[in-house]
Parts: sequence; C-alpha cells; structure tokens
Amino acid sequence: MSAIDAAPRQIAQKSSFDDVAQIYAAVRPGYPAALYDDLSGLDALNPRTRVLEVGCGGGQATSDLAARAGRVVALDPGARLIEEARRRVSGPNVEFVVSRFEDYAPDPGGFDLVASAQAWHWVPRQLAFPKAAEALSPGGWLAVFGHVPLAVPAPFEAPFKAAFDRYAPGVWGAPPSQAAYLPSGPIVGTFAWSALFGPVMHRSYPWTWSLNPETLGAYLRTDSSYHFLPDAERFALFDALSDAVATGGGVLPAAWETHLYLACRL
Repeated sequence: MSAIDAAPRQIAQKSSFDDVAQIYAAVRPGYPAALYDDLSGLDALNPRTRVLEVGCGGGQATSDLAARAGRVVALDPGARLIEEARRRVSGPNVEFVVSRFEDYAPDPGGFDLVASAQAWHWVPRQLAFPKAAEALSPGGWLAVFGHVPLAVPAPFEAPFKAAFDRYAPGVWGAPPSQAAYLPSGPIVGTFAWSALFGPVMHRSYPWTWSLNPETLGAYLRTDSSYHFLPDAERFALFDALSDAVATGGGVLPAAWETHLYLACRL
C-alpha cells in the first residue's frame, strides 16, 4: 500500500497525537521563515489570502499563516490539539474547527490556499486532492510541507544502533516515516496522479535542531512511527536514546530538512 494512503494502523497512529497534545504543542518545531517568504513571494500568501489549513496540530504553522493571511480556518481531528493551538494562536482572523479534512465541507471556491504541514500523508489521496481543488478558488494554491530528519550524527550512531537493536530489532537504518516528504517520496507523484493541479514547485530548507535529552525524549513520544512497539519496549527505547545523548555531551545536533511542494489548481 502506498505510504500516502492511510491504512487502518495509520488511522490509529493519527489519533494518537491527541493523547499527547500538550507535549506535541510544546516540543514540535515550527517551520522556517523562508518557507513563508517563498509562499508570499509567489503570491500564494498575502494579506487577502483565505487559508484552509489541514491538520493544524498544536498550531505550529497556524501562527505564521495567520500573521500573513487575511483569514485562516484551521482543521484538526484532535480536540485537545485544537485547545493547544488556540492557546498558541489568537486573533480575529483565525477559526479552529475540530474535524478531519475528509469530513469537512468547505464552501466551493472559498479559499485561496490549502496548506498542510506534516499532515497531508494522513489523508487518503483519493479524497485529499479533489477536496482541496473543490475548496480552492480559480488560481488557488495547494501547499504541502513537512520536516524530515536526516542521518544521526556520527558520534551517536553506535549507541543509537545498540538501543534500536535491543528494543526495536530491524528498525535501525530504515527510512523514517517522514521520508514521504522527500523529493524521492510519493508527494510529487500524487499531485500529478490527481490531474487537478499544475506543475509542482519544490523548495528545500535545511536546518539543525539541537536536542537535549529531555527534548528528544518528549519529541519521540509524539512520533507515531514507534507505536507498533509495545509500551515497555517503546519507552525503554526512548530512555536509551535520551541517555545516549546525556552521556555523549548533552546535545544532539540533529540535521533536518523541510520540504515544500506547491501547485496551482487547474
């Protein structure tokens, strides 16, 4: 099954974010300012733009969208996540709605930009693209973006591998779930598959996230990639990775990339 299609286990994983809403809102990083600059430079985001945000989580992208847009309607199926997003973002131009994108009924042509940060892969593609196209006005834009972790720094490879080999055998070295957002992943292909959008523009933004043991442990608890593990093994793995950072100097300088895919509705 394609990584872009939500299987039953993926649906269960998606619902897990609401269970850790406070941690998610506190630890998940926002998105590079250059990304929003590019959206503005292409006139996909300006003070008149009506934005529909799909999967707002704890508001990591909502605040930046709202600062540059005329109106933002932010959806998320998690009621606790919506509560956290409301704490982060306030203003007369933002409306939060507890809903899956699949269940939301947008006014046809009521938006100029549909944006989804780290959430598009959770929506079945056969629903996602037609609904986005329906929501967009003529010439409107679909922006899909997400963070991807890169290689573990060399000094941490051995202790990290040892932790995975002990608590999650066979997982070390496998592509992270976020790899769907790499240019080699399925995102670009699904734009073309839909036949509803023009050529996809891609932008990449490298950055470094310096994680201390506590922040790493908290972030891992929000990563649904590990929910296939029983709780005992999952939390033992997180503790072992955090301990490796603590004994290795106290900071993990993790390399990440954020990838943006942007296309205009045909």
